[in-house]
Parts: sequence; C-alpha cells; structure tokens
Amino acid sequence: MSLALYGHPFSSYTQKVLIALYENGTLFEFRCIGPETPQHSAEWLRRWPLRKFPLLVDGERSIVESSIIIEYLQLAHPGPVRLLPVDPMAALNVRFLDRFFDLHVMEAMQVAVDSALKRVPIRSEDGLALATERLERAYAWLEGQLAGGTWAAGGDFTLADCAAAPSLFYADWTHRISEAYPVLSAYRTRLLARPSFARAVEEARPYRHYFPLGAPDRD
Repeated sequence: MSLALYGHPFSSYTQKVLIALYENGTLFEFRCIGPETPQHSAEWLRRWPLRKFPLLVDGERSIVESSIIIEYLQLAHPGPVRLLPVDPMAALNVRFLDRFFDLHVMEAMQVAVDSALKRVPIRSEDGLALATERLERAYAWLEGQLAGGTWAAGGDFTLADCAAAPSLFYADWTHRISEAYPVLSAYRTRLLARPSFARAVEEARPYRHYFPLGAPDRD
C-alpha cells in the first residue's frame, strides 16, 4: 500500500486528514505514533524532524501540514468527494475558512490546553481565560458567517469542514458554545453526524483521558 498516515487518533490535525481520507474511501495504512510503536515514531521523526503530525507518506514522497495533505490527496488520489471547488474564487473562500478554523478556533483552544499541560509559561487559569476570550470572538463571527448554509462554505462538504469538525469539537470542550450561537451549535451537531467525522471521534474515544481540561461525557 503506497499511502501511509503517521499521527494519533486524538490529534485534531490528524483527525482533519482522516476525515478527508474517509470521505473518499481512500485506502491507506494508519501508523499510530505512541510508546507502543517506537518504529513509527522513529520513521516519522526521520522524515519530519519538526515533530509535528500528521505526516502522509506516498511512496517516497512525504507531505506535511494538514491542509496541504488534503490538497495533495485531491490532486494525487482524487475520489468522489471534491474537497476543493474547481472555481478559483470558491476555492479561495474554502481555503480562507480552513485557515480561520485552524488559526482562530483550534489554536485559540490550544492556548488553554498548553497552559494546562505547562507547555507555556502562563498559569492554567490565565490560559483558559485567554482561550475563552478568543473563542468567543470566533464563535460570534461564525454565527453570522454560517447562517443559511449547511456546511462552512455553503452546500458542499469541503476542506473547510474537515478543519471545522475537530476544531469545534475540542473548542466546545474548552469553552462551551452557548445558546447565544444556535447556528454554530447546529453546525457542530451536523459535523458530529457526518459519518467520516463520527468514525474519527469513535476511534479517538479511548484516548479522552489525555484531554487536560477534563473531557465531558457528551459527544
């Protein structure tokens, strides 16, 4: 099998790529990175010493960064679900929304996680407060942006939704999406019902104890 994905089921960015693979039924080998699989860790670090996952290997080619991996899959291993529109302007909007979810939702949430894990020199309560402030701004913008559409960029499931699913999943665990954002809350519910993401969520369920803020019983 030529395609192999290095990552971890509980990793948001790994899940983002898994969604794309599952959407198209793409055949691949998942190589989980963890203490039980030192051979996978060694090969991952040999190919990408910056210590970030996921990493996609296609034969002798290594592809990193979740958005780039998904675009690569569409070019090199296309399937029935097109995650980037053909129209350049529509594709640009999808890429913007992809970056919004990664940078303004996922990374905002990560501030709280990193402070709780002592990866950054701020108190956990301060990290949570900063994440809450940033997420509230993102939630408010998304509430208007998503109005009237089924998926992030309109009627079609795209790269933007691959990014949105794990972003909003973990962000809601960090700072609950309130009743003030019914459109956003309904969108998160639709994402959880999407078979590709539902599968990723189930595969990650055994690792919920890793979430340093305490994983809720819901979802």
